[in-house]
Amino acid sequence: MRLNALLPVIALALVVPRVGAQQTHVLLVTGLGGEPQYRAAFHSAASELYDVAKTKWGVAPASLIYLSEDQAIDGTRITGRSSREELERAFLALGQRAAPGDIVFVFIVGHGSGEGAQSTVNLPGRDPTAAEYASWLSGFGRQTVIFVNASSASGDFVRALAAPGRVVVTATRTAMERNESVFAKYFTQGFATGEADADKDERVSVFEAFDFARKEVVRAYETEKKLLTEHAALSDTALATTVVFGGTPASADPRVAALVAERRVFEDSLTALRARKDSTDPAAYERELERLLVAIAEKSQAIRALGGRE
Repeated sequence: MRLNALLPVIALALVVPRVGAQQTHVLLVTGLGGEPQYRAAFHSAASELYDVAKTKWGVAPASLIYLSEDQAIDGTRITGRSSREELERAFLALGQRAAPGDIVFVFIVGHGSGEGAQSTVNLPGRDPTAAEYASWLSGFGRQTVIFVNASSASGDFVRALAAPGRVVVTATRTAMERNESVFAKYFTQGFATGEADADKDERVSVFEAFDFARKEVVRAYETEKKLLTEHAALSDTALATTVVFGGTPASADPRVAALVAERRVFEDSLTALRARKDSTDPAAYERELERLLVAIAEKSQAIRALGGRE
């Protein structure tokens, strides 16, 4: 059976590779706020993710970069100015630290504009285009990249940046949705509070955070009796389901513990396989990928059948 035919089943049954088997690298960027309330909202979202990455995800200080329009806003967290030049240096720095199989998480929030590959987020100085972001991300072909543009008018970043091994999340579906977005608030909240943990496994996947934020955005607009003017988008649901952040749940049931340990072997094999993707025959890679995903899904189903928390 082809892998594509199995993806709906895997997406439901799969509990995903352990972040503990990988290193996570985080780049947070806030653009020009313009007005005080926007500057505060952008910083609130980025600083919340900063704290989550530091305290819950165990991201090393050298792999946690926060760039903002003004470092004086928060001298403790902010590490530099969010100019194009500093942004390029940050991508280069993470590229030197990130090993094959690692996760690179990029989060940008601000005022967006443009169209297609020329879409931008307003930063101090010249704004880099979506095409330039794509160029910077091309250096992470052996890592899993999560790129979140939580800005207004961000939708065209999906098409401009989508690639294998990469999840692109945007606050809007198109560049025409230009009204200020509230997606960032709920996306970061889902990680920080654990409210996005739909399967209650004490970990939050990228898809869970996205889905939680999308629903909360709709709820917020309905509460304020406003017309919904933002529709979040995601490039790869299957991959977004397989990238999780958070703790490692345990079980007192020895049968569940044994199954979790067996699944962990498959998860580590999956991480190793992804790391050597470039040097593996494509057909052989797909066969082994399918075998490992199905094996992980089967172990997860068995854990559920025993009433275990995954």
